[in-house]
Amino acid sequence: MKLLDIYARKKKEIAQIEHELEGSIYTDQPLLKETSLHLLKAGGKRIRPVFVLLASEFGRYDLERAKRIAVPLELIHMASLVHDDVIDDANTRRGQLTVRSKWDNRIAMYTGDYIFAKALTVVTELENPRVHQILSKAIVEMSIGEMEQIRYFFQPEQSIRTYLLRIRRKTALLIAISCQLGAIATNADNACSASLYRFGYNVGMAFQIRDDILDLTGTEKQLGKPPGSDIKQGNITLPVLLALREPELRQPLLAEIRRIQEADGQTDVEPFLRLIRGSRCIDRADELAARYIEKAIRSLDGLPNIRAKKDLIEIAHFIGNRSY
Repeated sequence: MKLLDIYARKKKEIAQIEHELEGSIYTDQPLLKETSLHLLKAGGKRIRPVFVLLASEFGRYDLERAKRIAVPLELIHMASLVHDDVIDDANTRRGQLTVRSKWDNRIAMYTGDYIFAKALTVVTELENPRVHQILSKAIVEMSIGEMEQIRYFFQPEQSIRTYLLRIRRKTALLIAISCQLGAIATNADNACSASLYRFGYNVGMAFQIRDDILDLTGTEKQLGKPPGSDIKQGNITLPVLLALREPELRQPLLAEIRRIQEADGQTDVEPFLRLIRGSRCIDRADELAARYIEKAIRSLDGLPNIRAKKDLIEIAHFIGNRSY
């Protein structure tokens, strides 16, 4: 089964989640309504809600309960994107103007805060303390991840372990709890929800590594933003850290990173991209992403062989090979 087939099977449920997302961000405040809808209508893969829906099939499937997880998790993801765009001075995302670009940084920050708050409002409809504990802990960790990213802007001496911990907090954790909470919401057993958490964590790590690779190898049409956006913002990603370990590349790369930093990212990054693309670092980063995908799939070994399990494996393969 291909990815589009999975989305087609879940079409009605996803449509209901879209409807709930729009309803959850409704406000009488005109500007806040406009900015929130702008963000929502920019679209996205809605991969976290899909993970919630599939994970919920391992329990006593109940769409109403699954929605109470899927909607807030997607809202948290949306809010984090708005804040990311402010930190990164990003003008476009998915080919659309960002909130900060169309309005300004202050409006964007308030929009992100509002959407975060609405996420917490929705999840309160589930009277399960464990759900709230997991969600609140994840938001704390995501915030630390954002601060750590800022801390290491333009810092080429950071370790690969530092990078992996950062993407765990920024990306993998939200995907992990999408799978875990989908199972918990429909009363799957603890062993099942733990396996799904491990699956989501490993898929999330691979997802971010592939994202970082695509930023270096993709086109603006594929990415919805110019390639090399990460280094312009000061974000040193895995392929760059691996390339910096190559003796013949280290000094030229350090010189390029300094040049980009001194220009505050407002410069041509093509020379930097050529250095990276001409090295083995892309393949080596891809190999690590593939290992995470293998671990993700192994995490499902003990789960029943229902259709949702096959779908999760298919999505994992897609994430490991995605080109957009």
